Amino acid sequence: MCRKIVWTICLALAVPIMVQAQELRARVTINARGVGTPAEKKAFQTLQAGLNNFLNNRKWTNETWQNNEKVVCNFLITITEVTSSSNVYKASLMVQAARPVYNTSYESPLMNFQDENFIFKYVEYQPIEFNENRVSGADPLVSNLTAVLAYYVYVILGLDHDSFALRGGDPYFQKALTIVSNAPEGRDITGWKAFDGLRNRYWLMENLTNNRYTMVHDAIYSYYRLGMDYMYENETEARTAVLNAIGLLNTLNNDIPNTMIVQFFFQGKSQELVKLFKKSSPEQRQRAREILQKVDIMNANTYKSELR
Repeated sequence: MCRKIVWTICLALAVPIMVQAQELRARVTINARGVGTPAEKKAFQTLQAGLNNFLNNRKWTNETWQNNEKVVCNFLITITEVTSSSNVYKASLMVQAARPVYNTSYESPLMNFQDENFIFKYVEYQPIEFNENRVSGADPLVSNLTAVLAYYVYVILGLDHDSFALRGGDPYFQKALTIVSNAPEGRDITGWKAFDGLRNRYWLMENLTNNRYTMVHDAIYSYYRLGMDYMYENETEARTAVLNAIGLLNTLNNDIPNTMIVQFFFQGKSQELVKLFKKSSPEQRQRAREILQKVDIMNANTYKSELR
């Protein structure tokens, strides 16, 4: 069942609301504390407003979305260096997205990822444009600004659709993969190539589109649609679905150790998982603890102490 059908059913008896074309409720924040001249800081304010407009007012899909369906997401750009080149900036980018859980006011994290390799060129009031048929423009550093953001928009849309329908996100992951294949190239531009590191844009999309990692998509669907969305109706069965989801990721991790996508999935979910399994039976809680300590090593001590 696709995300649009799911929400149509959920809203069948709700008060009608205005239909919007746009898909995101995004907030872009630029943090340039301690970096740049007064003129550059003013340019960052202009850029922040322009990027908010770019993400929220551009039509990213062919679907019609209602206000309550929009994906809530945050993009925090932290300027780390003003380079010696004119109007060129190095930054880190934190991308967060959440998905509403059916019949609750709770939003479950979809994505919580920090990209440390973000470099771009921006001159105040320059047009903020993106053409998916021509990702890299005349100036690669200018193009990299919107290419990186568009890439993460499609990752978010893919994850959101995967959470409502099995393999529902494939079209959006393919769009992100196209950006990777046609990404801007330059001496200082990184994150788009396999040799740029083990945890970057290239490897994330490789994992999400490679059939070797099919279980990831099964896990996303089981976690959200069969698990979190079902919690209001039957907590026991819903918890079992979530346990099945993390079990699939454990199997994948055993078959192909140290994959980016497994670590990516668990970022930002530790507290949610602790609260979820604290209420489960001792046997299920123990099984969850054993799996989570293996697949989410960064939070292993949290699971060990909280899920005893």
